[in-house]
Formats: sequence, C-alpha cells, structure tokens
Amino acid sequence: MIRVVERQANGYREYPPEAEILLGLISIAQQAGFTLEQIRQLLPVGPGAWDHRALLDALKQKVEEIDGIRKRLDHTRAQLVVAIASIEDRPDGIECVDNKKRVLDRLREAGITPDLGKPDGSTTG
Repeated sequence: MIRVVERQANGYREYPPEAEILLGLISIAQQAGFTLEQIRQLLPVGPGAWDHRALLDALKQKVEEIDGIRKRLDHTRAQLVVAIASIEDRPDGIECVDNKKRVLDRLREAGITPDLGKPDGSTTG
C-alpha cells in the first residue's frame, strides 16, 4: 500500500509526506473494522485516483454493519440486565432449578426470547 523507498546511506528510509497521510488513513480504517485487504481495494492506485463511489459505498456498508452489531449488543445488554436483576432478586428459599425457570420467565416477560439460531443468524433446522 505504501511505496517502498530505498535506504539512504545511514540506513534510514525517507518516505514522502503522503506516506504519513496514507498511514493515518489505514490506521483509521482498521479502527473502523476494515481489513487490510478491504483497505487495499479502496486506496487509489496512483495520486488523485480515488474511486469516490466505491469509497462511499464501503463506508456506508460499514456503518450498516456497525448498526447491526450495535443492535445485537443492545439486545444482549438488555438480556444481561434482566438476568442480573432476576438473579439478585432471587426469593429466599427458592431452589436453583426453580430459579432458572423464574429467570427465563422474567426474560420472556421483558420481551426477550431465546435466539435458537446459529451465530451467523441462520436457524438450526
């Protein structure tokens, strides 16, 4: 992604100023969840050769992916909060087996139903 430059007499490489900009863009893209291969496909081949349409499409797609992840995390958080409250509010004298059912019932009352699908979202059947 960054053009290799020859070593100088002192052993150091001196990169053009654009290399720092490119490294910054690569770092930010990785933080946003892009793989190096995805970044490589989006970077311009030469100076000023950005494919703005492809870049915008990729950025919008990444926002959609993040929204999906956020939605799943919000759902998981809600499940955990209800489960914690249900466990902490365990009535005295209730057996563990009965409390498991009680916790599951409270999750269902909160509108949280078990997702019996695979992690990729497909069903088991």
